[in-house]
Order: sequence, then structure tokens, then C-alpha cells
Amino acid sequence: MTLPTHAQIIVIGGGIIGCSTAYHLARDHKADVLLLEQGQITSGSTWHAAGLVGQLRSSASITKVLKYSVDLYKGLAAETGLDTGWKMTGCLRLATTPDRWTEFKRLATTARSFGMEMDLISPAEVKRMWPLMEVGDLIGASWLPTDGQANPSDITQSLAKGARMHGARIVEGVEVTGFVMDGRRITHVQSSQGDIACETVVNCGGMWARQVGAMAGVAVPLHPVKHQYIITDRIEGLSPDAPTLRDPDRRTYFKEEVGGLVMGGYEPNPQGWVTGNIPENWEFRLFGDDYDHFAQHMEQAMIRVPALEKVGVKQMINGAESFTPDGNFILGPAPECANMFVGAGFNAFGIASGGGAGWVLAEWVMRGEAPLDLWAVDIRRFSALHRDRDWVAERTLEAYGKHYTVAFPHEEYTSGRPRITSPLYDRLGARGAVFGSKLGWERPNWFAPAGGEGKDIYSMGRQNWFGAVGEEHAHVRAHAGLFDQSSFAKYEITGPKAAQALEWICANRVARDVGRLTYTQLLNSRGGIECDLTVARLAEDQFYIVTGTGFRTHDAGWITDHLPDKGVAFRDVTEDWGTLSLMGPKARDILAKVTGDDVSNAGFAFGWAREIEIAGAKLRALRVTYVGELGWELHCPIGQLAAVYDALMAADGDLKPVGYRALESLRLEKGYRAWSSDITPNDTPFEAGLGWAVKMRGDMPFLGRAALEAAQGQPLRKMLAGFTVDAPDAVLLGRETVLRDGKPVGYLTSGGYGYSIGKSIGFGYIRDESGVSPAWAEAGTYHLVIAGEETPATLSLTPLYDPEGVKIRA
Repeated sequence: MTLPTHAQIIVIGGGIIGCSTAYHLARDHKADVLLLEQGQITSGSTWHAAGLVGQLRSSASITKVLKYSVDLYKGLAAETGLDTGWKMTGCLRLATTPDRWTEFKRLATTARSFGMEMDLISPAEVKRMWPLMEVGDLIGASWLPTDGQANPSDITQSLAKGARMHGARIVEGVEVTGFVMDGRRITHVQSSQGDIACETVVNCGGMWARQVGAMAGVAVPLHPVKHQYIITDRIEGLSPDAPTLRDPDRRTYFKEEVGGLVMGGYEPNPQGWVTGNIPENWEFRLFGDDYDHFAQHMEQAMIRVPALEKVGVKQMINGAESFTPDGNFILGPAPECANMFVGAGFNAFGIASGGGAGWVLAEWVMRGEAPLDLWAVDIRRFSALHRDRDWVAERTLEAYGKHYTVAFPHEEYTSGRPRITSPLYDRLGARGAVFGSKLGWERPNWFAPAGGEGKDIYSMGRQNWFGAVGEEHAHVRAHAGLFDQSSFAKYEITGPKAAQALEWICANRVARDVGRLTYTQLLNSRGGIECDLTVARLAEDQFYIVTGTGFRTHDAGWITDHLPDKGVAFRDVTEDWGTLSLMGPKARDILAKVTGDDVSNAGFAFGWAREIEIAGAKLRALRVTYVGELGWELHCPIGQLAAVYDALMAADGDLKPVGYRALESLRLEKGYRAWSSDITPNDTPFEAGLGWAVKMRGDMPFLGRAALEAAQGQPLRKMLAGFTVDAPDAVLLGRETVLRDGKPVGYLTSGGYGYSIGKSIGFGYIRDESGVSPAWAEAGTYHLVIAGEETPATLSLTPLYDPEGVKIRA
């Protein structure tokens, strides 16, 4: 086929993700699509994928994406005439340890919360379903009947045919060699057969996505890892409908294939491949068989399926797959380029994800915003740190090695640390800080008491830090604590049109008097919450924005995408300012000892920002709280942070540094929402109980207003509610099912423990298609399903601590 000179959208890469994206762009949006593949369709890593299709993930939205894949694969052959090899065999996951069994009980609860049936079954039932299996070491297994398997090449060819049927053009044997750029925008794709003008580029380059992105200055943080599996000869007695099998405690997986087994695994010592570019002409290529490395899987597999000892191996597949630093795939708009989207890094579940990922990516490309809460896979969860290929490689190999380990709550990665530290790192470490990591920043999670063990010991129940965090929590409530929150993302927006621009993208009124501080959401066109942050007006034409550490790239991208081209300047100042949050009833007394500025309630009220001086440093002090106590965020030039910290600590002998786990407990008691869990792009401020923070009274336009106006006067179909559980051993983590009068009405979005009230706390949306209201909510009797157990719960629609907000305004 001769290349056209122009296409509306160019998709780069002819694996399952590229073909699915092209198919959905053409089918659903009638877009003018050109797909370029450097070799042949499927020739990268799709052709050698194992083809297992699972659906359940810890995110409801990602589970929906994978469920969509299954639904698509069921009907695709009827549309295109090309079979996909889809078989709904169901999937067994085996548990041999108590921790794994607890994990499965929680997973089964999550599945039901997301509208899926996952059953927990006995070893005898497992043996009945899979007679060739040795089950003597099993506690039990989970059974998800709608999982299955498919032929990766057949699915991809069927999607490619479907894309062509709907008008997409697919050209093989064309290598993308570069891009013509106009500032941050691609105007032409350069190829081995000439330049093509376009409006949008979708980078679905698989292992090559990293180097394709680099041509446009885009970082795609993935790393190719060698992944091996074997295909055996026919095994007597193996049913063609045998369920796919995952044996995570032995780090292996199995699926039936033409009478034999496909068997592979995820080892703790994976073999990475290149950190540079993929070698040329690496289509339909494999590495040599490495039985020495694979022996660890073979040994475990033969214990589970003894028939493997006597069966021949037909073929070993040793191919490269793209993996990411956190084990989640990568979708969305590249923050460095105005018109490149990315779909890559599928961590060996590209077949399971392919159909749904293509659907949501096509929607994203065409509408300019994601159709669901896709934060877990959003490329904007990464930062400049992820441009370091050696760091990405090291962290990715750790993530690969954790693929089948027990997913303990609050578990931290250990590789590539410490990477970014605040000036207080050594001071806090000397006081017993146990650090976690967020977007590369080392942050104190908790402080070990003198003589205590300063490390996390993971478990499925209360972990070893529970008591120490309770003491930190109590100290903030009774006296005051000092939080190092220097990792906060911070931006400045300046210029003659700054106020006007912010009023358009912020749901609350932010162009108030100079010195005012405003809590606001930024909404999408559906009225869903894209960002949750504070805006301080420092001058008529200068605003200071503070948001969460992990949301730095995402929020900056959302803001800059919606700013006008002229009259406004955006600058990320995260590393310029350190932040100390002084919180607690004694905060004012302590602050007054170290500054000559007026910090009285009359002189410095809640919701204001002032410049004050401490230890010779000029600070931006923000009167705000995330813990429900009197307090200030003290933003200080980062080079003077240590001096300010020392002055505060010296001013009060009882002031203590406090960690992020206490912060989480404190905010739960106060009912403060957390973006990405309690509030997401799927949720409106009205549903989240944040309608008070939306400027609906006047007629001022803002992004998302039309959707909120359409919803006004209509019954809410869901509302955020709080729950407490009296059971002392109840551990709430989120995704527990909420039962109202015995019927499921939602699930928790976050959970933890409230030390002031002595109870576990959870937040979640309760739903009813006919409408929900406070009266409806309060008329019900509630239980939470915690790891499969129904536990009585008490509803609360007001904060559990200081419901009138007296303390924060003291």
C-alpha cells in the first residue's frame, strides 16, 4: 500500500494494543486512522505471548477494562470472520499459606464489590476440576469462572481485519524514524517511506515504545525482560477445557494447549534485556533456550503437576516482554508532547488488557479525557525520575519479581532508594524515621520508638507499626506534630490572565482577595474530579498551587492543557520549596515562639496565606489542615528548611516529628477525601459531599459546570459515606463490600484505623439507581464484608472527629 501524505491519527505499532486502538478509533469514532508497523502484525512480543486472560485487578475501572476485553473477544470472530481462540475455561489460583489464603479472601470480596463472582473452593474441589494436580499442600483456591485464554496472534489479526473493515489503513514494513515538531506538537511522522502529516500520534510500539517516545522527547518508562515458558507434548488425561492455573506460591502458571501444557513463571531473579534501543530487525525473534534459569520453575511445576516429569517439551519460548516500574501498564497523553498518546508496557498481560485498553485509549484520544478513572495506568503517574533508564530497569526487575508474591498491605519497594531526599532526611532518620517512597521522594511513614525495630514487618493483620503510629496520632491530637511534606508538588501561575484562567479550570472561586487560600477541585467535562488541591493568591497576578506528591505530573498536565496560550505562565517549583506542616492544638503557641509575625486567629485566620519569618527565612505560611486540628503548612526556601525545623523543635520540647501513616489516620477521622481513592474522575463533587466547594450560586463559567447543572435537581445515584467497625481485629484497606439491609450497595474506597475513636474507619460510595439521600442512607442497617466475613458497621455522614470544625478555626 502506498503511504498517504496525511492521516488524522497515526497509530505506531501493530501488536494487539495498536490493532485494538485502531479498531476502536475506526469503529466507534469513524476516525481517519493509519497504523504503521515496522515489521509484520504481531511481530514484536504479541506473537509469543502466553495468552492467559484474567480480569480482576485492584481498581474497579481497570477491572472494567479487562472485562470489556473478554466481552469483545467473545463476539469478535462473528464480526470479522477470524477466530480468536477464545476459551472461557475459568481460572484457579492456588493458596498454600495462610497469608495467601487471606489475600484470596480479600480478592474474592473485591471481585464481588466489582460485580464479579469469585468463589473460594476446597482442595478436594480443585482436584475434581484438575485431576492431574497434586493438592496435598493446598489450603484452598480461588475460582473465577469467566477468566480464560486466547490465541494472541489470532486476536490481533481479527482486530486488524476489523479495523480495516471500519476504514482504518494498516501498512506493514514501515519504520518510524522520527517526528517533525512545532514546539510541543508533532506535525509529521517521519518514516522509512516518507513523511506523513497528522493531528495525533498514538504510540503503541511495545518494546520499541520507549525509543519511539524519545524521538519526541517523551519518556515511556518500561524495560524489556526475558520471559520464558514451555509448551509440552500431549499429556494423557488433561482435559481440553482445563481451567487456566496460577500457582503463585510456586511462582508458576499453566494453561492447556492442544493436549499439552503451557507452563511459565515469574522468578525473583529476572533477566532484564537492553536499557538502550532494541536491536534492529528484532521481529519474530527469540532468545536461546535457558534451561538453567528456567529450572527453578520446572522444579516447582513438577511438584504441582507430577505428569510433567514424564512428558516431553515441544518448545521453549524465551522472548522479551515490556514491563514497568510498578507493574501497571501505561496509557494516556504524554505530558511532554501535546499530541502523542501512549499505550504500552503491558507486563505480560497485554492479551487480557488489549481489547479494553484499545477501547479506552481511543476514547481518550478522541475526547481529550479518559472515559473512566484510569489513574492506576495513567502515564502521568511518572515523573522526571523515570527518564533514568538504569533506575527504571532496577525498579522494573523488582516489580517483575513481585508478580506472584503475596501483596501485603502498605508494602514498599526497596530498589533504587534513597533517590530524592529532603534536607531533613538525616535528622528524621536519627529520630527513628522509617521511610517510604513516593515518586522517588523518601518520606517518613512512621517513627520507631527508642529501642524498637525501625523497619516494616509485613503481615495481613495489624502490622508492627500500629502502636507507634497510634502514639504519633495521639500526640498531634493532644499537643502538636511536625510533618515533613517537602515532597508536595508545588506550582506558580502568573500573568495578567492568571486569575481568569484559574477561574475557568477550578470548580471553587479562587480569584479572591490577595492572601486568600482556597480548597478546590478541577473537573472534567463529565463533572468528575480530575485534581484536588489548594490555591493561594499571593498577588493580583500570582497564584501558588499545592497538590499531592504522586500527582505532580498529572495535575501539572491537566492544568497546562487547559491554560490559554498567552497571558499566563506556569512553573513547577516543587524543588524550590520545602514544607513543614505544624499541626495540633499547641501549633499557634509554638509558632508564636519562633516568629515576630502575628499568628493570632484575628491576625491570621483559617483559609489565608501570609508571609512570615522564622530563623531568618521568609516563609509562605498557609493556614490549612489535613488532620482536623489548628495548623499551618510552612513553605520555606528549601535551602533554609533545616534551620526552620531546628528552630521549631527547639521552641517546644514536646514537639515531635510525625509520619504519613499517622496523617492518614488523622484525615480519616476528620473525613477528608483523598484523590485517587475517595474522589476520582468517576465522581462528582455532589456525590463526594464536596458541593460546598463548587461555585454554583452565580453564573461564572468553569470546566464541568454544564454537567453539574444537568445533575442539579436530579436524585444522586451514589454518595460518599463513612463507616466504623467495632470489631477490634477488623483491618479495613478499601474495596470491602458495603451491605445495606443485607444487599450490596457499594464498596469502600479507603480504610484505616481511627485512634481517637478507637475503631476502624472506612469510606465508600453507597448506590441506588432510584436515588440516594441522607435519609435513605440513615434508614439502613450496615455490614462490611471484610475478607469474606460480614461484620456489623455503623454509618456516619459527618466527620467522626470534631464534626463542627471548631478546632481547625480556633
